[in-house]
Amino acid sequence: MKIGDFTIHPISDGFFKLDGGAMFGVVPRVIWEKTNPPDEKNRILLGLNTLLIRKGKENILVDTGIGGKGDEKFNSIFAVDRTPCLKDSLAELGLTEKDITMVINTHLHFDHAGGNTIKDDQGNIRPTFPNARYLVQRGEWEDATHANERTRASYLPENFLPVMEAGQMELIDGDREIMEGISVFKTSGHIRHIQLVKVDSQGQTAVYLADIIPTASHIAPPFIMGYDLYPLETLEAKKKIIKSAVEGHWLLVFEHDPKIKMGYLRMKDNKPVVEPVQ
Repeated sequence: MKIGDFTIHPISDGFFKLDGGAMFGVVPRVIWEKTNPPDEKNRILLGLNTLLIRKGKENILVDTGIGGKGDEKFNSIFAVDRTPCLKDSLAELGLTEKDITMVINTHLHFDHAGGNTIKDDQGNIRPTFPNARYLVQRGEWEDATHANERTRASYLPENFLPVMEAGQMELIDGDREIMEGISVFKTSGHIRHIQLVKVDSQGQTAVYLADIIPTASHIAPPFIMGYDLYPLETLEAKKKIIKSAVEGHWLLVFEHDPKIKMGYLRMKDNKPVVEPVQ
């Protein structure tokens, strides 16, 4: 889609599954299973939807999916299905990893930063995108590199340490304009230092929601993941985003919805409703 001077493309790294109860927190299964039917292990299907933003020679990738470094146990637990994988999705647009000029990590959990790095034929782990600078919030870097018992399973060092060692990781503090028309804004809820990405050009706006509103099913304010470290802050962030999205006619990009990658919001009976965009 065109957003002013930019073209944006939802880019897939495939699909995976997480526990439905964990994905919807206090919302009972009898409600969420209507739109997100679970498998025999209570897992629901989720997309790995990254975003490519293009303008001129700039090819900016927002998040990198789950990547291909997981072993058999990892792939079984999370039912990883990388069809298509990120590399193949880029190839459909005539791009290779070398064409990516910037990677913006909303945060460093394994399903958002797994594609940051790749294991080469010699078994060495290196940055997937050799010509890109990677951007993440400084606070998130500190949390990822000093994980605790509650957060350690989500942060896999091989997804981000090699990027820093290669000199390609840039740590930023708070809200920032990355280039004219593209900015990040920091919020809290899922974790303390998550950054969302906004594309704003010629009166049009698109926002990549990351894990603040991971799927279209999470638009309802009480639908908050059990994974969130600060759920009440997620609630406040969601209400602000929903209000701005309705008033500003924002195009919302859902990182984990397996079917609805983008959509606009309208209010129906005083509740936000997603109108999908193909």
